[in-house]
Amino acid sequence: AHPVSILLGWKGGITSTSVSPRHQMWGVLSAPSSNFSSPNFPRPYPYEMECTWLIVVAKGSSVLLSFSHFELEYHATYDYLQVYNGATRDWGNLLGTFCSCSPPPPFSSAWHVMAVVFRSDRHVAKRGFAAAYRKDACGGQLTGLSGEITSPRYPESYPNDAECRWTIGVAGGSGPLTLVFADFQVEGGQGCGFDYVALFGGPTTAAPGLGRYCGSARPPRTVSSAPHLLVLFKSDFNIGGRGFKAHFYSVGECQEVFTTIKGNFSSPRYPNFYPNNLKCQWSIQLPLGYQIKVFFLDMELEGRSSLTGGCDYDHLAAFDGGTENGSLLGRWCGRESLAPITSHSNQLLLVLHTDRNTAKRGFSIAYVG
Repeated sequence: AHPVSILLGWKGGITSTSVSPRHQMWGVLSAPSSNFSSPNFPRPYPYEMECTWLIVVAKGSSVLLSFSHFELEYHATYDYLQVYNGATRDWGNLLGTFCSCSPPPPFSSAWHVMAVVFRSDRHVAKRGFAAAYRKDACGGQLTGLSGEITSPRYPESYPNDAECRWTIGVAGGSGPLTLVFADFQVEGGQGCGFDYVALFGGPTTAAPGLGRYCGSARPPRTVSSAPHLLVLFKSDFNIGGRGFKAHFYSVGECQEVFTTIKGNFSSPRYPNFYPNNLKCQWSIQLPLGYQIKVFFLDMELEGRSSLTGGCDYDHLAAFDGGTENGSLLGRWCGRESLAPITSHSNQLLLVLHTDRNTAKRGFSIAYVG
């Protein structure tokens, strides 16, 4: 058997050494742009390979990834490639699994890290793939159920004379999209004529406008009724600001209102791992005179912080009265068996927050009035 290469990532580039099977390769790609391919490309790749490429570009940038050649064994049960919007093996970051029956489209990461994993089994090898990536410091085509957008150089002051366009289109999605700003500081001015963020309910500026914002007040939560959303950021020749950070997610199973006397719901993708960068809300609104009892059928979220002991990462919270200003009935994380909770009023709000890594199975809930 021939020795196989293992890629060792360094800040300045990649070096190579040799190991004997089981065949594993990993590499860190930190240049602003580069190419990579399956082992032996364009000759058939070896059997029983597991290769991981972690692409890391400057913060505030995104990774644009495309494939010039793609030929794997036909079924994803055997040989396949996975693309992650961030760290590998975090199923909340998984953008897709691909084989020759479904070649991958171009991808743009929702933050400055992307990972590609390739696996082959012990039978049937094809030519493999060739891919290229580049850093896009400003804008991009974003896919996936959720993600994050930041202005260039955030949280440092953004550059002058910038024009960035993020086109958000959830892969396979047909429902609305929600955009929530976590931070916002852009040069102000009457009519937002200097620096601004403009939102459009479609893939181009010809789509209906959903708002134009500047200053230091966070824009309101924005929901696009179309399966696409365009975020346009412009800055003029002087005076900047910290910029902005925003999260997007597909509404669908993440933003629902229930008015029936009993029902049930679960976290997105349950029982598979929920996506990262979510803020989901489930509002139960019953007639006056009712109270709401909630039963936790299953729950597995990211665990507590080892530093504070609190639910600082992914967590589920319940509020009495239907808004986050209401009384907090509970805040949970980890894997717990929870006793039922009962509201004091006829309305109850459940909110799920997830951060940018470490996803779990999520939860399943039933309620009754």
